[in-house]
Amino acid sequence: MNQVKTGTERFKAFILNNKFVLFLLVLLLAGLNVLVLSKISYIFTPLTVLLKTLLLPVILAGIVYYLMNPAVDYMERKGVKRVHSIIALFLLVAGLITVLLVAVIPFLSGQVTALLENLPHYVEQLKQEFEQFVGSAGFIQIQEWLNLNPTELTGNVTEQATSVLNGALNSLGSFVGALKEVVLAIVTLPFILFYLLKDGKQLPETIAGFLPNKLQPQSKRIMAEMNSQISSYIRGQIIVSFCIGLLLYIGYLIIGLEYSLVLALVAACTSIIPYLGPAIAITPALVVAMVTSPVMLLKMIVIWTIVQLIEGKFISPQIMGKSLQIHPITIIFVILTAGNLFGIVGIILAVPGYAVLKVFATHLFEGFKSRSSLYRTDEENKEG
Repeated sequence: MNQVKTGTERFKAFILNNKFVLFLLVLLLAGLNVLVLSKISYIFTPLTVLLKTLLLPVILAGIVYYLMNPAVDYMERKGVKRVHSIIALFLLVAGLITVLLVAVIPFLSGQVTALLENLPHYVEQLKQEFEQFVGSAGFIQIQEWLNLNPTELTGNVTEQATSVLNGALNSLGSFVGALKEVVLAIVTLPFILFYLLKDGKQLPETIAGFLPNKLQPQSKRIMAEMNSQISSYIRGQIIVSFCIGLLLYIGYLIIGLEYSLVLALVAACTSIIPYLGPAIAITPALVVAMVTSPVMLLKMIVIWTIVQLIEGKFISPQIMGKSLQIHPITIIFVILTAGNLFGIVGIILAVPGYAVLKVFATHLFEGFKSRSSLYRTDEENKEG
């Protein structure tokens, strides 16, 4: 009888009274429920469609929210009602968009149209230059050294270029579908953004209200830290990308590179992706400069190098700082993994998503350390 009681007490001590083990059991049961329900497609299909429909508008509204919320908070501190300040900001943004549509878009569309019209000529010229390079004396020596067959090499390059072009044409339909989703997201964005700016401060309190009372203070601290990480990253990255685009546009104008506004805009948009963005952005500029002249190619590389040095040494340290505290190698691995899993959306959201998960994991681990005797010193164990 005593042995039975001893076994029952041990079971209670190691299982029922151990919060961490109970948490793992609850997590296991929840995972089993999700696994079973996922086999019944009609249960999760409406939820999947709902998430796909709301994902892009919510992401865009969240990005704009972090850009506009400081201005709304500032005007609220000055005595302006929050709703009035939101309406005033909406009108200001609408005015700026109108100015862009009237002044910038026609010039930009002209450059884009000219670039698309000249693209076949650029491709043909690059092909001729490549064929001349293959027939040069220097390449013949490299070919002999590496045992390369120029005919096979040219055929492989042509085959790869053709496959890339066919892939681009085949993806035109998916691009049209994505464009429809973007237009729908832009239409619904102002409505979501308005209520985010109006009631966004109440969201942490609402979420914490669903949790037990003991967990509410810590959950609020976690959400506040997550909010700080996301806001600092989004604002900083957009400012850095704008500065890169502006500096490149000025540099391209100085050296007289064609399609300077389009190329600078591409660089600004792709610079949102840390570390990998500049490598993507330099490709179209390299093609245009290479086709123009070797001197223009050299000038473009000099401008790009100067802008990257200014961004790395002055702009990013001042704007971004060390707020995320993530190692660059970790960022690269996170971006590559998220890109393989979720595509372009994963690449864009990889770093802020990792920062959020890092905050949650850090607090979870700190809570585990405070409750476990494995991380306590001998003095703390004696006091406990």
